[in-house]
Amino acid sequence: MFWTAAPLLVFICLLVFTGTTYGHEHGPGVVRVVEGNDAILPCSLSTKEDIVQKLFDWKKDGQKEVFLYDAGSHYNNGRPGQDEQFKGRVSHFQEQLKYGNASIIIRDTKIEDRGNYTCAFPRLKPEEKIFNIELIVERTFKNRNISGAAPRPHLKILNASEDGVVLQCEVLRASPKPKVEWQSSDGSILPAEEPHVSERGGRYDVTLRTTVTKTTTNRFRCVATQENIGHVTDDDIYVPFSESTCGDSAHNWIPGILVGLIIGVVLTLGVEGLHLVLCGVPKFITRYIKKGAGPQMNGSYNRHSVTLNEC
Repeated sequence: MFWTAAPLLVFICLLVFTGTTYGHEHGPGVVRVVEGNDAILPCSLSTKEDIVQKLFDWKKDGQKEVFLYDAGSHYNNGRPGQDEQFKGRVSHFQEQLKYGNASIIIRDTKIEDRGNYTCAFPRLKPEEKIFNIELIVERTFKNRNISGAAPRPHLKILNASEDGVVLQCEVLRASPKPKVEWQSSDGSILPAEEPHVSERGGRYDVTLRTTVTKTTTNRFRCVATQENIGHVTDDDIYVPFSESTCGDSAHNWIPGILVGLIIGVVLTLGVEGLHLVLCGVPKFITRYIKKGAGPQMNGSYNRHSVTLNEC
């Protein structure tokens, strides 16, 4: 019987000496919030006793002072000691104190707010109570004005052919290295060449080219994303493709001009003018058709649009 009871006694002693010596702990609870939204961290006594004249203290990771309330004195009415990270962003629910509710709200959450929080009642009788809350802040992608964030992409047209229009996107001096994509107006990813990447001093330059053809909107977007810092930036370009090819356009308007020229010359110079036109124009038409000459394509570009002046 002695050998049976001894291990049991040792086990009980271990439970006593390894137990919490700082009062009763609750949790951990988990609160999830999307970056930029407000987060409510719950802390409420099961007894629902009035805590207006009590003390409760919120800390992050056991060190940073988040919010301290002591019988009406707190960080939002002049009490010193709050960590800079939380100044002006944390408040309690004054009307809920009489119901034992010591919950707080953190406004405009940031990635650095994620971590483990404790809500402690150090003077509570018969023992201190501690509530544990884990705050998870989910990153959202947005255009961030921080060091290393990629600037707005620089877009331009390189050339145009029967296969389509070649567009180029450049993202400069970004860190960490951004992911660059060409997209259609509906957000679909467009096929592109392998990106050209260069690095200098930890900063990356990325160039990406794609060939596009006529769409319902003729608008295309280049997007640069840096997942590690939650940064995204983009710019778009409009390409006004012509309704017909160069050859078709030329053969449509050249004859009209020639007919008008003939009529004008005849009315001005009479019979001699008619003879000149009848002798000279056919030769001009023959030379034009044999040569196959036509207006040449050239393009002009600004930050948001490309204008194909002629085919």
